[in-house]
Amino acid sequence: MSNRWRACNFALLLLAAAPAFAQEAPAPGANPPAPVAWSSLSPEQQKLLSRFGGQWDGLPPSRQQALAHGTERWLGMSAEQRDKARERFGRWQTLPPEERHALRNRWQKFQALPPNEQANVRENFHKFQQLPPARRQVLREQWRAANPTQRRQMIEHAREQRQKGPVLRPPQAPPPHR
Repeated sequence: MSNRWRACNFALLLLAAAPAFAQEAPAPGANPPAPVAWSSLSPEQQKLLSRFGGQWDGLPPSRQQALAHGTERWLGMSAEQRDKARERFGRWQTLPPEERHALRNRWQKFQALPPNEQANVRENFHKFQQLPPARRQVLREQWRAANPTQRRQMIEHAREQRQKGPVLRPPQAPPPHR
């Protein structure tokens, strides 16, 4: 699998794990995030965050909250889930900076979507993953070969199909035996 497709798969996995990494900016007029006291963290969390211990009070409260939430999630993972997370992070670190930047931009665009559209993106990703590998490859090639106008048309067609719902076809009669 090429690095580009690994990056795309990683980005899609990030989308699936959106709540784990979300750091939404406060809405205008909302209360700013509250700082997290180092002493309020469990010993397991402090151990995981030990490299931040000396500078914890200097971190922005939103970063403190994100790190604390991340350790809670990490501690709640099975050994297999942790291994997969380490593997994905390792792949992320090997990406060129411009690909990481592009992925971050796509992530921010995803985060800006309304919740129902985020759900549609996740659903489409899961449907895509269920397709046979050969069909996924054909769809990738069609997408790569399409110009921006054709891509917009492909997206619009997919939306129309989704709105129509599943097409139920009557069962076909078997061919007559001769």
